[in-house]
Amino acid sequence: MRRGDTSELAGTCGLGAWTAFGVLTMVVVGRDGIPLFADSGLLSWSVGHRPDVAVAFARALTATGTGVVPFALAALAGIIVGRTLRQRTLAVALCLGCLGAGQTLRYAVMELVARPRPPQADWETHASGWAFPSGHTSTAALTAGLLIIAVCVRRPRGRTPLVLIISGWGASVGLTRVYLGVHWFSDVVGGWLFALGWLGLCLCASAWWLPERWTPGTTDTDTASGTTGATGTAENQTDPAREQREHHAPDDPGRRGRSRPA
Repeated sequence: MRRGDTSELAGTCGLGAWTAFGVLTMVVVGRDGIPLFADSGLLSWSVGHRPDVAVAFARALTATGTGVVPFALAALAGIIVGRTLRQRTLAVALCLGCLGAGQTLRYAVMELVARPRPPQADWETHASGWAFPSGHTSTAALTAGLLIIAVCVRRPRGRTPLVLIISGWGASVGLTRVYLGVHWFSDVVGGWLFALGWLGLCLCASAWWLPERWTPGTTDTDTASGTTGATGTAENQTDPAREQREHHAPDDPGRRGRSRPA
């Protein structure tokens, strides 16, 4: 896919996600934090289905959505997507910048919306701050998106199962927040939409502004050889009319105008 097509697709997806996130945010603010659609039902189901093994697994999984783990995985995405040392250095910086700036923006939105969390009596893990959008959810979804982009750029064998595993991890972290009782389901949906919108914006900007030689998946050698190959091809092209004249020209210039003996 060309860089222009990538930028357009990422921008379209990001704009759509931001639009949906904006609508959901206005609904949450308009209802003054009151639970929406399936919020109460899913929380009640979670409270009633909490065996010790499931709670321990959910706590372990939800811990991967914050702290060092997301930033380490974002750096890994940058290492995967680059081919040369310079590309990898830039890609790691861009991935970490995307994740860090996204978290900063998400904190600002949380403070503006100021939505209360579910009742603390239903919590099965520690939580702090406001509820909307879910921080663990948006962080894990952003990280998963960066890894998926890296895998799709490099196109390794077996990438489809790998993408499914990464997507499952990113989605599951958000669902554990509801299961452990520290977020409403609409907080998690908001986190997913926020992550998709921010990731689309970052990918669109990167695809649009990065120089051609910094495009992930290409190398300086590839670019140079491509230019040289194009020039060589142009120089080696043969004029069809000239080739036809040479093919039909007489072998002996002195016999020009006379027919050959049978």
